Amino acid sequence: MASMNKVFLAGNLTRDPEIRYSQSGKAVADLNLAINRKFKTASGELKEDTCFVNVVVWDRQAELAGEYLRKGSGILVEGSLRLDQWESNGEKRSRLRVIADRIQFLDRAKKSEPGDVPDERPAAREKTAAEQEPPPAEEKTDADNLPF
Repeated sequence: MASMNKVFLAGNLTRDPEIRYSQSGKAVADLNLAINRKFKTASGELKEDTCFVNVVVWDRQAELAGEYLRKGSGILVEGSLRLDQWESNGEKRSRLRVIADRIQFLDRAKKSEPGDVPDERPAAREKTAAEQEPPPAEEKTDADNLPF
């Protein structure tokens, strides 16, 4: 029988990302994700349920998460489930986490406010008259080579 371990989750962070570095120098970010679900009960009552998921992000994506994400940020996570098991004070403990292969930031960039630096990407602004390509040059003719 074939098996597959793949998850896609979209939700909001419940706190700021926690960044740390492994002994080998790799960045690791711990994210806590809240996923809300709205549904109607059999009696027609509207209810909301929230699922909280721990997500682990590695390397450059972890650094970017720490730099750009904050509590409340919306993200899409693609990854796999991993069950961690350990013993603490004689008690067996376990937790299910998502190991992210990829995260995507879902929130739009904030609107510019006075004092913000304007977006200077070429696609994000209109070209000024000086930046526009000049019209094609007219063909130069030699007065001595005129056919008339």
